[in-house]
Amino acid sequence: MSNKKFILSGGGTGGHIYPAIAIANELKARFPESEILFVGASDKMEMQKVPQAGYKIIGLWITGIQRRLTLDNAMFPFKLISSLWKSRKIVKDFRPDVVIGTGGFASGPLLRAASAMGVPTVIQEQNSYPGITNKWLAEKAKRICVAYDGLERFFPKEKIVFTGNPVRQDILDVDNLRQDAIGAFGLDPNKKTLLVLGGSLGSRRINQLIAKELAWLLARDIQLIWQCGKFYFEEYRHYGDKENVKVLSFIDRMDFVYAAADVVISRSGASSVSELCIVGKPVLFIPSPNVAEDHQAKNARAIVDKGGALMLKEAQLDTQFQNVFGDLISNTEKQLRLGENIKKLAKVNATKDIVDEIEKLLKK
Repeated sequence: MSNKKFILSGGGTGGHIYPAIAIANELKARFPESEILFVGASDKMEMQKVPQAGYKIIGLWITGIQRRLTLDNAMFPFKLISSLWKSRKIVKDFRPDVVIGTGGFASGPLLRAASAMGVPTVIQEQNSYPGITNKWLAEKAKRICVAYDGLERFFPKEKIVFTGNPVRQDILDVDNLRQDAIGAFGLDPNKKTLLVLGGSLGSRRINQLIAKELAWLLARDIQLIWQCGKFYFEEYRHYGDKENVKVLSFIDRMDFVYAAADVVISRSGASSVSELCIVGKPVLFIPSPNVAEDHQAKNARAIVDKGGALMLKEAQLDTQFQNVFGDLISNTEKQLRLGENIKKLAKVNATKDIVDEIEKLLKK
């Protein structure tokens, strides 16, 4: 079984890319002789992130459908046909044993072409509410690995396997890193640390909130690690001149920021939610309202309903942020309770369980 071939496709945001890389790393560990190829959208961040992780990637000319009438939408049928044609060629030339999709535009044509050519496909659905691509691919997939309950509403029940979402292996044991992390960021070991995460691309609304509330936050005797995103770094970097505030465009060592954090404010993309469950820190989720099907609010709600986190919608920030966050940061008992509850929802072996399912398909 050693010299197997796998194609992985997922991208657009870190939430689709990092799970695909995690699965690829586990496949490589299990089948050291295997060949692994990635397929992404040619102008998205996977074209940088995948080669950085040590894998080859081919780009497709594909974008999503916008919700309003745009030139991109008019071009969509041509891009889809072009991508299906190129995907067929990729599958024919590479001859994979299994093709795995983790969501994002490029996985649509690739998995569709692979299924049509008789190659078994696996979908990994990260969200509590599936996107358009995975719904389209579900009927032809052999396995659908999910991270939330209740997805038989959208997918054939007999194909669903509850695995959880793959996460970076380096965050599985952050508790022992606290001292190193505090030192690396030049923080005060005696102060509470707030970690602010806007997702892989950053969040305008969260950045506006932190800028507006910064004096109020610092008056609570806390320090901040603030990931503002590369698009917003120039606008917000000057806040990093203040004592007790570290402003970052992108985070390379997620294990360090999680280890340093006492409390987290975060978007609720599927990957972030899965990581935060494993890390087990108290979280205030601020879902992005700009994602398809309101995914992020549904992801956060699934945790909040089990007593594992707090949530504020963007529309509530101006009126309720100080009350909700002020109560959290001053209440150690509440912090401990939230941290314990969210940790109960963690799926630590998700990546291994997904690769187990891929292995079963190889044996068939």
